[in-house]
Amino acid sequence: QPLLNNNRELPVNLAKAPRSECRDVPDSAYFDGRIADLAVQALQNIKQKQQPFFLAVGFWKPHLPFNPPKKYWDLYDDSPITVPDNPQPPKNVPDIALHDSREILRAVEGKLTDAQIIELRTGYLAGISYLDAQIGKVLAELDRLGLRENTIIVFWSDHGFHLGEHGLWCKTSNFENDARVPLLIATPHMQQAGKTSDALVELLDMYPTLVELCGLPSPGKLEGKSLVPVLKDPTQSVKPAAYTQHPRPAYYKKQPENMGVSVRTPRYRYTEWRNFNTGKVIARELYDHTSDPAENTNIIEHPSDQAEFKKAVQLLEAQFPRKPGGKD
Repeated sequence: QPLLNNNRELPVNLAKAPRSECRDVPDSAYFDGRIADLAVQALQNIKQKQQPFFLAVGFWKPHLPFNPPKKYWDLYDDSPITVPDNPQPPKNVPDIALHDSREILRAVEGKLTDAQIIELRTGYLAGISYLDAQIGKVLAELDRLGLRENTIIVFWSDHGFHLGEHGLWCKTSNFENDARVPLLIATPHMQQAGKTSDALVELLDMYPTLVELCGLPSPGKLEGKSLVPVLKDPTQSVKPAAYTQHPRPAYYKKQPENMGVSVRTPRYRYTEWRNFNTGKVIARELYDHTSDPAENTNIIEHPSDQAEFKKAVQLLEAQFPRKPGGKD
């Protein structure tokens, strides 16, 4: 049975169970609503000072718990939300690539039912709608104060999220669901406003991008790359690949036993799982995003393009050099 009762409220003493909740309360009853209110106040103070400003507004949603106010749940009452199309682990995937999804499953006996899965997926989407409303509140105040025409706006997230795909929930993997994040950049007088780009970028590119957009001198020796060329021409690219890494165990005390390092090229995601102390490669993964964007089949034994695969291996080795003796 779903965890929520008919009022979409959790039973008592289930703080560690899959958490979703629906209460008919104002936006400010929860953290993100109050953060939006504080951001509005900050903008009002900034307007009075008439000085250049940097404002970082950190929202929590759509992270757990899935508890946006009721009106955001109501948006999805007639939506055909289903269980994921790929609820099983990828074919030929090494066990080390998976994890226990403890943020959701630690208090669950057995498997989640379809009803529970749909409830959680709905709560996640409702959380995004709640977040969207809070961002809209902040941007509306920016407009009201007349600050928009001289303000750079960047929206991004720190990680992606599994919602039952591959049998996983939450984060702590190197799969695309976890590694890929939303990124929107709006600058005054953009020539390419509203355009999207397929360029591979990383969050560490944000600093050099903002430095250049603000006309500030670059400190140099930065790992990130400015994305201004992509903003001017969305067909451009500033780097050949993007990288992620995750340890195993996913949550460790002193140091992990193994580390998974991953490279994403335009065609492939290639991942090596290495012993943390020796660097020895103990497992590998390869997913072809031209034919398998959901990463449902590990083709490491039969790469679809040897030249592109070799390039991915070289890029990973350049970013994460193996320790001496750390060969397969």
